[in-house]
Amino acid sequence: MLNLSGNAKLNAVTELCAKEDTAQVVAEKYGVERMTLYNWKHKLLGDKEVVPLPKIAKSTEEELKSEIKELNVKAEELRRQVYQLQLEKDVLEKAAEIIKKDQGISLKTLTNREKTQVIDTLRNKYSLKELLSVFNMSKISYCYQANVIRRPDKYEKHRELIRSSFDASNGTYGYRRIYLDIQDANLLISEKVVRRIMKEENLVVKTVKKKKYNSYMGEISPAVDNIVNREFHADNPNEKWLTDITEFHIPAGKVYLSPIIDCFDGLPVAWTIGTHPDAELVNTMLDNAITTLNDDERPIVHSDRGAHYRWPGWIERMDKAGLTRSMSKKGCSPDNSACEGFFGRLKNEMFYEREWKNISIDEFIEKLDTYIHWYAEKRRKLSLNGLSPIQYRKSLGLIA
Repeated sequence: MLNLSGNAKLNAVTELCAKEDTAQVVAEKYGVERMTLYNWKHKLLGDKEVVPLPKIAKSTEEELKSEIKELNVKAEELRRQVYQLQLEKDVLEKAAEIIKKDQGISLKTLTNREKTQVIDTLRNKYSLKELLSVFNMSKISYCYQANVIRRPDKYEKHRELIRSSFDASNGTYGYRRIYLDIQDANLLISEKVVRRIMKEENLVVKTVKKKKYNSYMGEISPAVDNIVNREFHADNPNEKWLTDITEFHIPAGKVYLSPIIDCFDGLPVAWTIGTHPDAELVNTMLDNAITTLNDDERPIVHSDRGAHYRWPGWIERMDKAGLTRSMSKKGCSPDNSACEGFFGRLKNEMFYEREWKNISIDEFIEKLDTYIHWYAEKRRKLSLNGLSPIQYRKSLGLIA
């Protein structure tokens, strides 16, 4: 008889009690007599009655196998759904990164060129078929765009100049003004292509509308008539001037701008910048503007009904220079819309959507003054044949 270990004896007794096989089969398996098995059982368990393990019915076993199969199918479906969601997530993130449309991006609105750019960056992770399915794009369209993208860019010089022109304008030039810059460089290109390249390069002029500063303090002196009456056209310089005050609120404090705008060409004739919207701000600006006039020039000066234009100091200066006062109706900004338009362009182009956190008051005033000089001397104005106000006057021989 074999000399079995304790574990082997325990296993033999366990199989005997399970009654899945007969005692004789178990004894032969372990190379012992049937009586020996029962002796081992008696030594291990004593006289305790052993309840045999229930046998799994054949029908129950088949049901379990069926349930396992169904669970495997569901698990596979869940894996497929997770994979699809991860694919769509990667596509959206890559589209936002490449095309820079992170706010509210929609795959349906992307051009085929943009779709192709995204697909190419994800080909190492997903199959082309999967990516085309996400974009609902045909393989023919993809192949065409891929070939176009890989061709040498015939607009490379134009593209570089467009980016340079946009940056030089601090992100304020749209495609029409940039088109004029390209014309000056003697490069042939259409406005439509300029617009397309700007879209591809994500060169977008940002615009924001904010509440304007209000200097109205009541009827502190008699108001004058609205002589300009929203007729902002002037045939010659220094016929109609517009003025107002606007406020800039930066972390370092508040800054106020008071300009005189000529209706002839939108030229800022004179301006003052300060930290208080007081009489000194507007009176100094008016004094500076008056010094630019010839002896025979007596423009109408149009303003709103703000207190600055109804104080004695302003009225005295106007009368002494022989200038004519004109005022908007109370609370009617369209009556001075041309001046409001200047403020709107100025703030959209140099103030809004910019970081002023670490800029001091003096630094901001310098930047604002620099912008207004650029506006007068270099900024293209489409209504002036693409020239700045100063360039336009020079072209007419009005100034040297």
